[in-house]
Amino acid sequence: MKTRILFLLGLVLAANVAAPANAECYADYKAKQNDPLRLHYGVIELPDTACADRGTAARAIEPRIAADGWQLLNVMSIFGQDGLSERKESAGPYFLRY
Repeated sequence: MKTRILFLLGLVLAANVAAPANAECYADYKAKQNDPLRLHYGVIELPDTACADRGTAARAIEPRIAADGWQLLNVMSIFGQDGLSERKESAGPYFLRY
């Protein structure tokens, strides 16, 4: 009986270790529109699959902002939830818009 309980406890612990982390991931970026030239700085939440590097983040951001006619210039950084508050004022209306 004791062995069975330890075995089940081990399975539960192994499942928790193997479960993917649900860490929130964000990026700040710069984008532009032409005719007339307009620029914006924004902060966007990324899916877990786009958090690895700036290239994967850019591929996730581009179609989302392109829907409103914006062209991605660059991804400045990728960060966690702890970096949101310091960027909120700078991003203004483009804070978590897309």
